[in-house]
Amino acid sequence: MNTILFAVRHGETEWNSIAKQQGHLNSPLTKNGILQAQLLADGLVDKKIDILFSSDLGRAFQTATIIAEKLFLNIHTDPGLRERNLGIMQGLTKKEFEEKFPLEASCFNRGDPDYILPEGESAQQRYNRCVDCAEKLVKQETGKRILIVAHGGVLSSFFYKATNTPLTEPRRFSLFNASINSFCISDNQWFLDTWGETAHLKQMRILDDN
Repeated sequence: MNTILFAVRHGETEWNSIAKQQGHLNSPLTKNGILQAQLLADGLVDKKIDILFSSDLGRAFQTATIIAEKLFLNIHTDPGLRERNLGIMQGLTKKEFEEKFPLEASCFNRGDPDYILPEGESAQQRYNRCVDCAEKLVKQETGKRILIVAHGGVLSSFFYKATNTPLTEPRRFSLFNASINSFCISDNQWFLDTWGETAHLKQMRILDDN
C-alpha cells in the first residue's frame, strides 16, 4: 500500500538570515519566516494531510504550530527528525568555524559522509537516523498522507534515499525554506514525486516587489 509523505523545511530563522550554523541549537523564525510558514500552511490545505509529525527543535515546531492551526491537526514530535548535530560548528558561521577550527573545517569541507564533527555526528549518521525515523512513521501510518516538518538536512537525506544517490555525491539541488516536497513510499521503496514546490510563496515575491 502506498503512503504519501510530504516533507517541508521550517521557515527562515534569525540564524538563517546571518548564515549561522544551527544544528541542534534553536533560533526563532524571522518575520519573513513566520509569513513563509503561514503561506506554507495555505499551500498544504489541498494536500489532505492525515497526520503531522515535526522535529522537536524550536524552529520546526514553531513552523508546525502555524501549519497545525490552519489544518486543524495535532503535532506529534520526534527527535529522530532533528537536523544534523553540528557539534563545535553550531552557533558559528562557516567563516568563523574555519578560523576557529581550521583542521576540523578542512575535514568537514572534504564532504566525507562518515566524518564525525567533534561533539556532533556525521552526515551518514544523520541520514540513517532520519530515514529510519521516516520509515518507522510510515509503517505506523501506512496508507495515510503524512506531513513531516523538519530541516534542510532531513529533506536532503530523503532526496538521497528516494533517488538512490550515494552520500559521497555533492548536493546539486536547492533546499528552500517552507518548500513542499513529496514522496511515495511502499514497502520501504521510496519514489520522489515533487521537489521544491514554492508556488504558495508567490505572495512573498509580490510583497518584495512592492
